[in-house]
Amino acid sequence: MPEQIHISATGDPTEMMVTWVTLAATNYSIVEYNKVGLPLALRASGAITKFTDGGSAHRVLYIHRVKLTGLVPDQRYDYHCGGYEGWSAKFSFNALKSGVDWSPRMAFYGDLGSVNAKSVAYLQEDAQEGKYDAILHVGDFAYNMEDNNAITGDDFMNQIQTMAAYVPYMTCPGNHERAYNFSNYRNRFSMPGNTEGIFYSWNIGPAHIISYSTEVYFWLEFGIEQIVQQYEFLERDLREAALPENRKLRPWIITMGHKPMYCSNADGDMNADYVVRKGITSKHLWPLEDLFYKYGVDLMLTAHEHSYERLWPIYNMQGCVSKHDPFPKDQPPWTAYRTVDYGYTRMNIQNKTHIYIEQVNVDLGGQVVDKMTLIKDVHGPEAWIRKNVKN
Repeated sequence: MPEQIHISATGDPTEMMVTWVTLAATNYSIVEYNKVGLPLALRASGAITKFTDGGSAHRVLYIHRVKLTGLVPDQRYDYHCGGYEGWSAKFSFNALKSGVDWSPRMAFYGDLGSVNAKSVAYLQEDAQEGKYDAILHVGDFAYNMEDNNAITGDDFMNQIQTMAAYVPYMTCPGNHERAYNFSNYRNRFSMPGNTEGIFYSWNIGPAHIISYSTEVYFWLEFGIEQIVQQYEFLERDLREAALPENRKLRPWIITMGHKPMYCSNADGDMNADYVVRKGITSKHLWPLEDLFYKYGVDLMLTAHEHSYERLWPIYNMQGCVSKHDPFPKDQPPWTAYRTVDYGYTRMNIQNKTHIYIEQVNVDLGGQVVDKMTLIKDVHGPEAWIRKNVKN
């Protein structure tokens, strides 16, 4: 029987990728679907990948991937998946809207486990009520997907099915995915591009979103080639996204990567932050902060620290400081708000100049404890782009 069902965006609003698992080999990998309320008369077939976990039992999972094409943007669809050995329950999703003049709504978070996943009930309800156009999971899944011969990974994927089968679930790898060269992550998720979800980009409304791996800087046993390939991809992708004609179409450039470049947590991770900012070795090879600054990244979403922290604009340890809200002595001047309570973040890319973000505190019953609007100067960026991105 199909299980662990989830969908992901491809960047094309007429498409949706459906991914699921069977614990035995099957002859079919089919999605039947149609506009909501109609018989599931449309059919698409896909591919099956045999995945052998690296644990002692060498468990085998069969990963099914089917891309739906020809969807009508903003149309709601019913679907089920599987084949004649067994079908899933019926789920539904909204095809993404087309164009740039709409307001995508998202939830984002990282470090979500199978146990003590306090935010899941809130996210499930929101997703099934249609409050999100996408969910961004910024690394660290299940704790850990490979545990118990990958049964923990199965449990986690079934747990998030109640939201990920309804809303595109977009991911990046974290340090807890590193086992067997990130094999559980690379096999279980289906992200855009041909890099097994390690790094990729996609468009949604007026935003260009880039997902990347901070972990290539820390697990060099998997090869320095991963750092080089990702850095070259990031530079190409950012250069193209920052061209005046593209920046005018999609002004927002948003990145998501697991480890932060800055944090104020007292857990000794500032060295890791430094590596992500400045690159590896004393020669600072492949630094991400300078690259992101050069091409005008507007917003960075990170995770890893088990807390919520929102920063003022910052580059090279130099931040913007409010003169009206004094901070405690142990809070750096580039931190705007922080809390260690459980929660998740909602984001609404309202238009080409405004992004609204709010933090939901589930320890306080879903109370919004922090909110802000990020406003883009509509006159400054194009002059900045002409100066910094000439080719």
